[in-house]
Amino acid sequence: MKGIIFTEFMDLVEDRFGLDVVDQILDSAEDSGIYTTVGSYDHKQLVKLIIELSKITELPAETLQQVFGQSVFKNLYSTLPPSASLSECKNSFQFVRLVEDYIHIEVKKLYPEANPPKFEFISESESELVFDYKSVRCMSHVCFGLVQGCADHFGEVIDISMSEQSKDNSHVRFQLSLVEKLNG
Repeated sequence: MKGIIFTEFMDLVEDRFGLDVVDQILDSAEDSGIYTTVGSYDHKQLVKLIIELSKITELPAETLQQVFGQSVFKNLYSTLPPSASLSECKNSFQFVRLVEDYIHIEVKKLYPEANPPKFEFISESESELVFDYKSVRCMSHVCFGLVQGCADHFGEVIDISMSEQSKDNSHVRFQLSLVEKLNG
């Protein structure tokens, strides 16, 4: 997993819970906390940090993953290179499609060893998008939060439901329904 995810997580924990909690989760996880945005790290270490944060804050790990996904969207979006396809997105559904059709492809070009999640699109209309999330990392709740962050970015209210397609959450079906467009 790319280091930018780790550095964003550490920044979120510090912003929301304070430096003392950062130190506590690192100590509990027996983690040095030394991550660079360009490094690559085992995703299991991030899961371990999330579990430790859940123990300390008494918030469910799934909720923390969603909050993380939602908060990190804006920063990750700002790191995307300006391109016609990205700048032409008018809504969340278009952007989610580009994650698979553009962003994951570009990530693989830059980092051949990367193993981004796979999105398989089932159906789409102007008000609904159904897709399957597949990832060996089983972090569908982060994906849920990223979709929430995307909807916030585009000024939309979207109802998001998830249904497990595998026991280990490596395959989850997302159903997105547009409830309201706030800005326009």
